[in-house]
Amino acid sequence: MPLPPPDVQLGPPVGRAGLSGPPVHGRLDAVLDAGGVAQCVCEAAVRLRTARSAFTAHLLALFAGEIGPLQHDDELLGLLAASTEENVVAVLHVLEHGIDPATLGAPAAAVQYARRLAQRGTPLSALLRSYRLGQAQFLEECLHTVADVAAGDPVVLGGASLLVTQVVNAYIDRVCELVVGAYEAEREAWQSTRPALRAARVRALLTSDRLDVAAAESTLGYRLRQDHVALVLWLDTEDPGGGDDLLRLERLANALALELGDRQPLFVPTDEAGANVWLRAPTTPVDPVALGRILHESALPAQLAVGNPGPGVAGFRSSHRQAVQARAVALAAAGTRRVTTFAEAGPVALLCSDLAATRSWVADTLGALATDDEGSDRLRRTLQIFLGAGGSYTAAAETLSMHRNSVQYRVQKAEQLRGRALREDRLDVELALRVCDLLGKAVLLPAR
Repeated sequence: MPLPPPDVQLGPPVGRAGLSGPPVHGRLDAVLDAGGVAQCVCEAAVRLRTARSAFTAHLLALFAGEIGPLQHDDELLGLLAASTEENVVAVLHVLEHGIDPATLGAPAAAVQYARRLAQRGTPLSALLRSYRLGQAQFLEECLHTVADVAAGDPVVLGGASLLVTQVVNAYIDRVCELVVGAYEAEREAWQSTRPALRAARVRALLTSDRLDVAAAESTLGYRLRQDHVALVLWLDTEDPGGGDDLLRLERLANALALELGDRQPLFVPTDEAGANVWLRAPTTPVDPVALGRILHESALPAQLAVGNPGPGVAGFRSSHRQAVQARAVALAAAGTRRVTTFAEAGPVALLCSDLAATRSWVADTLGALATDDEGSDRLRRTLQIFLGAGGSYTAAAETLSMHRNSVQYRVQKAEQLRGRALREDRLDVELALRVCDLLGKAVLLPAR
């Protein structure tokens, strides 16, 4: 017998059908006594278990298309995927082993996902709609499978269909009750804190033109009538440590601000694993290497996105918007870069909204040079430096600390892999090389 999934508390079987009480015993006893119903449900669950990954992917696509507030960034999307899969696994175990849903605890990822939605102010109705949509899709899939297993036996088909419907409905009712409780408790706790008040004021700054700058400065303890640089700071982990991690994240933000010449940054948590930060713009350009060193020394699995400087309230907004776009590049690159600045990633950020199309464009522009292997990577880097040096073999050789003839050989080899000369569409080539440098595997062709 397969073991139940981790973090799902399965209770003991109740009766012959897995549910107690009048609804089952009053309407199903006769058909259960005829035999075959429980076995049919069990066999259907076993069959569905083998296809659960594909079914989970189907549900995630459905949620993204139907529920606007659940169109997440990659970070929260991973938690939604874990919640969805754990729920699918749990209800299949209920059906397969005759478990009473009333004895269940909610899957851990489902509770954590509900808490994170509460922290971000996502409407509870969006979460509940995902359960309703998932319930309808799961029932449809189950009933089709039950019909196949029943093989035309009307008594077994009718009894199994009714049993599946009642069990799935009971499971959804139970889990929804638990995740709603987790959402409401977290929302109440989050809203009662000072960071929530600060976050509300910042949201107004970012979205409304009707504001009292002096009152906002008083509430935030931060000057708005200056030049700003915005940061987005987040933990690259699926298991944040709640308040302790937020405190460490705030200390990290203070260290980053100090490196940039400001001792009083504005730190606004977005949830327990991330924060938006604003500080007075430095007088010198931001050095990503220095910021990366501070991240490394913090020992936190943190990543950073940085906007360009901007003046006043308009700069407060624009720098934040740029930092968010730089973060999209970092997420698409799947953690290969700890610091991403809009200054270097700005043009690429606009391409992250459709990675499939970007990947196709990169392949069309670079040909086999866009392959994800060590040799192609070396040639792309050489070509990027060569083009950045204005097409000078001598300047590129100095940067790479190699002989001029070696640079010339690599550039020729890169053109051969690409299949056409650089002069045909040099600007596209330069942008495609930058995209490859920033996004890596997300846009590269698999090695053969």
